Amino acid sequence: MAALTAVAAVTALGVSGAPATAGEGPAGPRAGGAPSGISKLTGELTTPWGISFLRGRDAALVTERDTAEVWKVALDGAKKKVGSVPNAVWHKQTQDKGGLLGVATSPTWNGTTDKDVFFMETTATDNRVVKMRFDGTRLSHYTPILTGIVRDTQHNGGQIAFGPDGYLYVATGDAQKSRLAQDKKSLNGKILRITRNGAAAPGNPFGTRVYSYGHRNPQGLAWDRAGRLWSTEIGADAWDELNLVKPGRNYGWPTCEGACRAGGMTNPKMVWKPEEGGVPAQIAIVNNVIYASTLSGHRLWRVPIDSTGQDVGRATAYYKNAYGRLRALVKVPGADQLWMGTSDRGTDKDLILKVTIK
Repeated sequence: MAALTAVAAVTALGVSGAPATAGEGPAGPRAGGAPSGISKLTGELTTPWGISFLRGRDAALVTERDTAEVWKVALDGAKKKVGSVPNAVWHKQTQDKGGLLGVATSPTWNGTTDKDVFFMETTATDNRVVKMRFDGTRLSHYTPILTGIVRDTQHNGGQIAFGPDGYLYVATGDAQKSRLAQDKKSLNGKILRITRNGAAAPGNPFGTRVYSYGHRNPQGLAWDRAGRLWSTEIGADAWDELNLVKPGRNYGWPTCEGACRAGGMTNPKMVWKPEEGGVPAQIAIVNNVIYASTLSGHRLWRVPIDSTGQDVGRATAYYKNAYGRLRALVKVPGADQLWMGTSDRGTDKDLILKVTIK
């Protein structure tokens, strides 16, 4: 497992404003580093969905979608169960893709004066963002801060992350009700920007919680070195997307999937065919290079941000079919490393892998 799996080179630069398309040609130079090794960090997990590092601690919190349990995982791979998030539901029999999803620790968490950690979960009635307290040992004090996001068996979004501005960003799916993505009064099919209490963050483009709209099922959120927000989005049948997200922009769904000619829509920066290495889950950025895990694609993509910061270069795929479905992904603070989780292998069969970037 420690050996680097053979690299599959794909994807060419977009031209004339069109998004780059995965699977089109040889890889470009490896500016900004590239994966040089992979190893097992820890195992015996059941569908890890989200990972968030604790400020000032050499450990991260890891959520399990199916069990609603939360683990504290140290840099050496040692793990300890620290509690669960109430009300999260997931049903294998109905292929309900809800459950316990993203996790975001407070940027100022210290386990004493600031114990706040945040989760997104699918309950029996809705998707919601909740706040809990974590003292470094146990979770407590379950408090919903944003409820009423429409839920379904699919398209629940689920990623949450604090931005450089200190506000919480929330990726929501359209809950298989595509019209909601274009409804600016709906919380669904959006990227939301909220305070720690769930209110609309100051400066939002519409004066509501909505930051961007026209999304189908976004699951990746990450910021580059200039503070620009990037997001991956699972499409329907034709194209999955990598988007550069800007406030107030409309990303097209359901009018468009992939590149769009309709007025007022913002095109993706890169697209994948679902059957050709696509269905991107989460992203992390190391040295201004985007890394995207994929579910059906069974690989990790490396996508360099270009010198303008407004577009991307040629993408390269790593670990093709080596570890199965890949979802949870995060940069290790202070290191050129990624933690990446396998997904859907079965009870206690999933892994967290450590990827070294050189």
